Amino acid sequence: MVEDKKSLLWRKLLAHGFMIGFIVVIMFPFLMVLSISFREGNFSTGSLFPEHPTLEHWQLALGIPYERANGVIVEPPFPVMLWLWNSIKIGLIASAGILLLSTTSAYAFARMKFRGRGAMLDTLLIIQMFPAALTVIAIYAIFDALGQVVPFLAIDNHPALILTYLSAITLHIWTIKGYFESIDPAIDKAAQIDGATPWQAFRYIFLPISLPILAIIFVLAFIFLVNEYPVASVLLRQTDKMTLAVGARQYLYEQKYLWGDFAAAAILSGLPITVLFLASQKFLISGLSDGGVKG
Repeated sequence: MVEDKKSLLWRKLLAHGFMIGFIVVIMFPFLMVLSISFREGNFSTGSLFPEHPTLEHWQLALGIPYERANGVIVEPPFPVMLWLWNSIKIGLIASAGILLLSTTSAYAFARMKFRGRGAMLDTLLIIQMFPAALTVIAIYAIFDALGQVVPFLAIDNHPALILTYLSAITLHIWTIKGYFESIDPAIDKAAQIDGATPWQAFRYIFLPISLPILAIIFVLAFIFLVNEYPVASVLLRQTDKMTLAVGARQYLYEQKYLWGDFAAAAILSGLPITVLFLASQKFLISGLSDGGVKG
């Protein structure tokens, strides 16, 4: 009995040690970026714990002029907070559009029978295999020509980028479709007997039951869009129109790399994702519980 307790204790210690080591390995790159954001100057090398910490890079990233010890006032080189707002705005609108289109499409594929259904699903899966970077030339040419007819869809306009991002629904259609197909078809039959139309069944039955997967799809879409670079870098050229993922590249020009300023901006780019995840965490847990009870 004593040997079993000792063995269990050692297993617990090893398991906790492994988890702590794993977390340290994962967090080390973030800690390095955080350290660079507090160092004097714009250097990528140095101690993990800055000898003379400074808030210069953070003040500049937040749009606040910084006064150095010698009296020199440094103005923010780029509108980081505007870029952050552009990222949040585009991410939220595009994620909502992706969720709307993918949910309605997934319901049609999961519960309706029509000609070409299987071929369309296979086509969506094949399209998803090709990276978006391969389409940037075509996207630029399309919106460059489209902007001459519809000005608000021209290059350097956020609606053009949002419309492009809506094409990211293919994988989400498959994900939501699989979730819809796991719902007992008897629920559909009961709704039809009660006189519900397909739209009413979708709105009042499928959507409440599917809240967990819908929330996950929205969060995943938002994370991807906030960090997306190739397409945004092609469609957004003006400084005040850029997202943070595109604008942060301005810190790393050939003549001089502003690593400290770049590190502060990079950490700021993760704030909206963190806030969204924390805000939706309770919702996701409650949604999973409700879905389990209803199922």
